[in-house]
Amino acid sequence: MSVEPSGLVVHINGWPGTGKLTIARHLAERLGARLADNHTLINPAEALFARSDPLYRSLRSAVRQSVFEHLERAAAERSIIFTDALSDDATDTRAFEDCAALAQKRGARFVAVVIDCDVEENLKRLTRAGRSKLHKLTDPEVLLGLRRAHRLLRGRSDRLIEIDVSTLGADEAAAAIAARIAEPSTVR
Repeated sequence: MSVEPSGLVVHINGWPGTGKLTIARHLAERLGARLADNHTLINPAEALFARSDPLYRSLRSAVRQSVFEHLERAAAERSIIFTDALSDDATDTRAFEDCAALAQKRGARFVAVVIDCDVEENLKRLTRAGRSKLHKLTDPEVLLGLRRAHRLLRGRSDRLIEIDVSTLGADEAAAAIAARIAEPSTVR
């Protein structure tokens, strides 16, 4: 099923290793959207500076700000998909709200997608070959600590889609998300 929405901003949030990027790639293809995954925004700083270096945060912030400024000026009908691993803390909430504000500035519908999977599946996916080359988290203890200490952020949006991807392939998950996006909005 191919969906042709206009002017969407989709934010996919999930724990590291849940398959956000792969699902987002499939979803971008289905929606004809552009993808700004969290590693596209993080990796310039990751490649050049240690996380403890103040220049790391500075560059990371500058790249993100520049991307958002450019997306504000992009064609209104362009749909954009973001990926993130945001928890329920104040810093992550601000990052999510940046996406909501971008949607508002663009006059776009803002869709928040929260993906999750069971812990065992998450750990299996987290340690798959190739993740470390992409500067992705691969340490099971860090993931388990995040999952124990935090809850995935579910911020305000025009539509919230929650999906368990424990037994879904990436294209199946993308199809389910696209179908939910295409559903008529309900009046509240």
